[in-house]
Amino acid sequence: MEYQKAAELNGLCNGKIVTEYLCRNGFSELTVDTKKVAVQHKNETSRKEAEDESRLPALEANTDRQGLLKPPLRAAKAMQFLTKGYHETIYDVLNDAIFDEDHEELVIVKDIDMFSLCEHHLVPFFGKVHIGYLPSKKVVGLSKFARIVEIYSRRLQVQERLTKQIAMAISEALQPVGVAVVIEATHRCMVMRGVQKMNSRTVTSAMLGVFREDPKAREEFLALTKSAQ
Repeated sequence: MEYQKAAELNGLCNGKIVTEYLCRNGFSELTVDTKKVAVQHKNETSRKEAEDESRLPALEANTDRQGLLKPPLRAAKAMQFLTKGYHETIYDVLNDAIFDEDHEELVIVKDIDMFSLCEHHLVPFFGKVHIGYLPSKKVVGLSKFARIVEIYSRRLQVQERLTKQIAMAISEALQPVGVAVVIEATHRCMVMRGVQKMNSRTVTSAMLGVFREDPKAREEFLALTKSAQ
C-alpha cells in the first residue's frame, strides 16, 4: 500500500492545528483533526452536564411520595452519626484506662473494623486497622484502641490522614517507645463510580519512634499483623 504525505501544517489554520495525509490506493482522502474531535467531545460533555443540572429541581421537588418524606431527616441524622468523631477526643475515651505496668514488649491489636466517609465523594471506605505499640512502663485497656479508631474514622477522611491521626493520638497519650498503624481498606469511590475496580484495596501505614528507626522492630510488627490471617 503506497501512502504519499501531501502536506503537514504544524501551525494554526483558521485557529486549528491540521495535519493532512493523502492515501493514493483507492481510498478517499483522509483528514485527521484531533482538535476538532476534542471540541466535539467537550460539547457532548457540556450538554450532558446541562441536562443533569436541569433535572435537579424536579428531583428535589419529588417528595410527595410516602417513602420520600422522611429521608432528608434520616440523612441528616446519619450524617451526624457518621461525623460524631469531631465532637470527641482521645481523652474522652481513655478516661482512667492507662495503667503502670512493667511491660516492654510489643503489643498488637489487629483486625479492628473501621468504617469512614471519603471526604472527596461522601461515600464509604471501610476495612481493618492493625495497631501495635512498644510500651514504656504504661499500657492501656485494649478496647480503647477500637474506640480511638472510632473517633478518627467517624469524620470526613482520607485514609492517609486517618492512619497518621490514630498513630499520633496513641503516641501522645501513652508516650510509648514506638507506635505502628496499618490500615487496609476498600473505597466505594473506586467501586461504585469512577474506575469501578471491585477488588482493589488500599494499604497505608504510619510508623513512629522505634518502628520508624529500627527495621527489625518494623518487620516484627508487619510479620505479626500478617500471620494467621
